[in-house]
Amino acid sequence: MGYFFVSPEQITGGRVTITGPDVVHISRVLRLGPGDVITVMDGRGKGYRVRLTGITGTAVEGVILEQFIPGGEAPLKVTLVQGLSKGDKMDIIIQKSTELGVSCVVPLACRRSVVRLTPAKARERQQRWQRIALEAAKQSRRAIVPRVTEVMDLPAVLDLISPGALALMPWEEERELSLKAALRGQSCGEVFIFIGPEGGFAAGEVAVARERGVLSVSLGPRILRTETAGLATLTMILYELGDLGGYPAGTDR
Repeated sequence: MGYFFVSPEQITGGRVTITGPDVVHISRVLRLGPGDVITVMDGRGKGYRVRLTGITGTAVEGVILEQFIPGGEAPLKVTLVQGLSKGDKMDIIIQKSTELGVSCVVPLACRRSVVRLTPAKARERQQRWQRIALEAAKQSRRAIVPRVTEVMDLPAVLDLISPGALALMPWEEERELSLKAALRGQSCGEVFIFIGPEGGFAAGEVAVARERGVLSVSLGPRILRTETAGLATLTMILYELGDLGGYPAGTDR
């Protein structure tokens, strides 16, 4: 069964209209037609079983058979603040963090970031990264598509941290607080993870973050690459405080 995302505005009067690249995917790749049933998400936590009624070159029409509240979303909101990285590392990080259950990804311009983007290039990359998040959300049967924000600097991101949220910054120089200890006894509903680029965070950046309540933590005795550190931290947090390692949605356990 096909799995697609639409905006709430595309759902009206018990019917769904799908436009854009998904039209070609439905008609030519999956070779679906009138009478076939697909799953549609509105990106806000509602799902629909939809029977296709018509396909043109620009749109797919369908009638809603059933509305349901899907699983697939962690009870914990996690924002990954990822230092800009070279090559296709950002693509991989966004794809895999979406599969794991991240809620939002913030590309972060850091002092040691090798990548420097012009405003036009940054907008282009953001659009690309959002498409990657969309495709990963489809593959992993997410109920929402994680938002990929514009490229931001550290002070701007620190302003996003809401009261009561847990903010963590893995740092290779941290010697006193481990991630395991920082998570012990936590019951927060929101976590921010700050990951540096190649070369890590500068000491001054860590100091600024600490002044705003961010906890610098150690991930253990080994130094992880930037494309590994965020995914490892996200996995451990969602295992400890979220739903990774549990039973599938709808399982009575």
